[in-house]
Amino acid sequence: MLSEDHFSKIGGVSAITGVVVLLVATMLHPMDTHPGDAPAAFAEYALDRFWVATHLGQLLGVVLIGTGLIALSWMLRAGAAGAWALLGAITTVASVSLAGALQAVDGIALKFMVDRWSAASEDARAMVFEAAFAVRQIEIGLASLTSASLGLAVLLFGIALVLSTVGPTLLGVFGILGGLAALVAGVILAYAGFSDIAMATSMPSTLAVLFWTLAVGILLLRRSRLQ
Repeated sequence: MLSEDHFSKIGGVSAITGVVVLLVATMLHPMDTHPGDAPAAFAEYALDRFWVATHLGQLLGVVLIGTGLIALSWMLRAGAAGAWALLGAITTVASVSLAGALQAVDGIALKFMVDRWSAASEDARAMVFEAAFAVRQIEIGLASLTSASLGLAVLLFGIALVLSTVGPTLLGVFGILGGLAALVAGVILAYAGFSDIAMATSMPSTLAVLFWTLAVGILLLRRSRLQ
């Protein structure tokens, strides 16, 4: 039988550590240019020697957050909340998978392409740019689906927390609102790309989800001490 006490400890530490790792890795990401300005952004990315490491750090943060959410689903498995928590766990696994695909494209493939574009001769530069820009569009597609999927997972866990008695209802309400915001931000990104409106909705919703995840990590650690 899986020890809920041990799993909650692992989940709590993973959730909190994941948020910290993701925030630190994101702060190391070059952000001087607008991501919607592809030529300027590509030039900035080509100069970044830590691009791959930064994105692998972001992926590690998402994996750790996903571990925390799976632990949360186990804690919420009883009663009416259990079905919603199970759906949240399934969506979390999908979100982590999408995040892995996103970092494979953004963190590795795009870096190869912008480096090649930066080093290309004047005659080949336009053609290589179009190839890099195509990779960028795949990145946008994966980023939008990752945001929407993670938002849906948080929304489902929020519903589960509202229906459960093992955590504060306010945390559930915050999860519903934050998850819905991330879901909407993902849809906007799918339609508008790296536009001003997409950035304006993505950043606040991401921060809301991260703060909610921190609270979930604290809840898991507290629950582990009560077992």
